[in-house]
Amino acid sequence: MKDYYGILGVPKNASESEIKRAYRQLALQYHPDRNPDDKLAEEKFKEINEAYSCLSDAEKKTNYDRFGTAEGMGGFGPFSTGTGFGDIFGDIFGDLFGTFGQQRRQRPTKGNDLRYDLDITLEEAVFGTEKTIAFQRWENCKPCGGSGSEPGTTPEACSACNGSGQVRFQQGFFSVSKTCGTCHGHGTIISHPCKKCRGNSKVQEEKTITTKIPPGVDIGTTLKIAGEGEPGTYGGPPGSLYVILNVEEHPFFKRNGSEIFCEVPISFPQAALGADIEVPTLDGNAKLRIPPGTPSGHTFFLKGKGSPFLGNRHRGNQAVKVNVAVPKKLTQRQKELLEEFSALGGDDVSKSFRDKLKDLFTGVEN
Repeated sequence: MKDYYGILGVPKNASESEIKRAYRQLALQYHPDRNPDDKLAEEKFKEINEAYSCLSDAEKKTNYDRFGTAEGMGGFGPFSTGTGFGDIFGDIFGDLFGTFGQQRRQRPTKGNDLRYDLDITLEEAVFGTEKTIAFQRWENCKPCGGSGSEPGTTPEACSACNGSGQVRFQQGFFSVSKTCGTCHGHGTIISHPCKKCRGNSKVQEEKTITTKIPPGVDIGTTLKIAGEGEPGTYGGPPGSLYVILNVEEHPFFKRNGSEIFCEVPISFPQAALGADIEVPTLDGNAKLRIPPGTPSGHTFFLKGKGSPFLGNRHRGNQAVKVNVAVPKKLTQRQKELLEEFSALGGDDVSKSFRDKLKDLFTGVEN
């Protein structure tokens, strides 16, 4: 069965207000509106709502605590899915050998996983970095050592189950054991709750860690940090922290996989005569040779100036698209020079284009 208490991160003796508070925090964290296109968050949100739907309803909660299901025994008979064969035959042999009254050991349960969304720059994504992040998580209460009892006191044996954590009832020919609804299977009752955690055994604390971002990460890259989730119960291992990366847009560079792209303006004389120019890269400025007669929109490639793929040191290329900038304001002298250029046949580009059109349509007529 699903551990609804574990899903919400509350102990089995949590009050109604504590259950509601835990649900609101988790629902806000995993709500689909805040995590678009995230299947992991969507499934988590469904689990949270399912758990709260059961634990917030008094009748369903009672059935869940007693039978392991919100619907109770449901008339399935002595072999209901809510009753395992181990429980049934264990109780029979327990009667024969006199083992009833011994407390059943709770199974170790892994702690909940956590998610953290982290924004990084394009430079940090390409070259890697270290980030210090702070987040909230449930941790075992230090004053009471996770017992839930005020320091100096100890939990008392539950009178309803005699400290076994299980209660028995007759089901046909079988004696069936179920989790005690009074102590929720703990076998003990906290008479003097800890002032720090109010008997919950856990408190929310802010945790700060430093994590390495490897070179080559991209939007949506997920980093798993084992052991930094919430602590387990009954000796279970802690969960993991999943860091989801978002790479911020750069004002000049664009990225596509391992390729970095940018656009650079050049003048008409540079395009016509050729030139050596400097273009920005993520490593600083680099020289680029513009050959004579370079058309506007031509793309050059700078080898090794792109981004690596995650886990690969080899870097891609940087694509540099050059655009010929046309001046909007000319001095009188500039106008005279351009007019002289045109008179000397500088506008042969237009003439060549007209000749091509003439040949094309002449061919059609023939």
